[in-house]
Amino acid sequence: MGINENPTKLKPSDFASDQEVRWCPGCGDYAILKAVQKCLAELNADTAKTVFVSGIGCASRLPYYMSTYGFHTIHGRAPAFATGIKITNPELDVWIITGDGDALSIGGNHLIHILRRNLDCQILLFNNEIYGLTKGQASPTLKLGLQPKSLPKPNIVEAINPILLAFSAGYTFIARGYSFDVKHLKELIIKGIKHRGSAFIDVLQPCPTYNNLNTQSWFSEVDQNTKIPRTYKLEEIDYDPVIKESDDENDLELKINQLVKKATEWGDKIPLGVYYQNETVSTFEERIISNIPNYRSQNPVKQLIHSSKGHGITDLTKHFDELTVS
Repeated sequence: MGINENPTKLKPSDFASDQEVRWCPGCGDYAILKAVQKCLAELNADTAKTVFVSGIGCASRLPYYMSTYGFHTIHGRAPAFATGIKITNPELDVWIITGDGDALSIGGNHLIHILRRNLDCQILLFNNEIYGLTKGQASPTLKLGLQPKSLPKPNIVEAINPILLAFSAGYTFIARGYSFDVKHLKELIIKGIKHRGSAFIDVLQPCPTYNNLNTQSWFSEVDQNTKIPRTYKLEEIDYDPVIKESDDENDLELKINQLVKKATEWGDKIPLGVYYQNETVSTFEERIISNIPNYRSQNPVKQLIHSSKGHGITDLTKHFDELTVS
């Protein structure tokens, strides 16, 4: 990521724009925004080298609230725009901000393919199980049979499991956080930034307006018998998510099995933390360099495309001559 060379220590407020933050009162998006700003301040990130790309939905307002570069794109296509930005200028720290509907419905195809490439970026999935921007329809993550107050009848479609989808698509960093545990979420995001490759973080985020089932109080409940909270942290149990070069087939099988087991836990127990991290896979940029060795020094943003007078410098005469019909 781009580090600010100014020795002055930055504050979270240095990453806030002058725009009024506008989400519903009690929305988890406020907390996610704070976590993002806190982690950038802690890392002393360079606002001039940081880009937030979003699609459509409540979550996609976030770029407006950051004092960085931002790109509010079209529904489900944020990964495609982000890929173009990162390939054109690999020195940028690129973030994709998306919701469960934006990413897993109309944008599902783009989400899968950015994972195949292992583009070096962060993807934050704001997961509230409904379409908050369009009055609370069921999103792809709403569990079968559930009926939030916004639905006339229970949901009749099976839910997508974001963690398992990310793993099957090839993500090399997969984590889950909770919006109202800002400290833990910030730590997960920092781990994702430091990871080489695509970092996918599923952020559980209550919608107080339309989802009256998965509320802040529901996520915060503690079992009265065991005294164990509904959400717990993987780093507090015997769970190692990191794939190492030295791992043999038995190690890999063990780590994949534990990922599947934890990814399917829901209801009384919901694991938070890093589910999977694989540093042995090459990034998309590294694969480009294997074909174009001078890519870092001569990437598209560094290539001259016009003269000092603004005229194009590419001579297409030869190409037009080849197309001439005699």
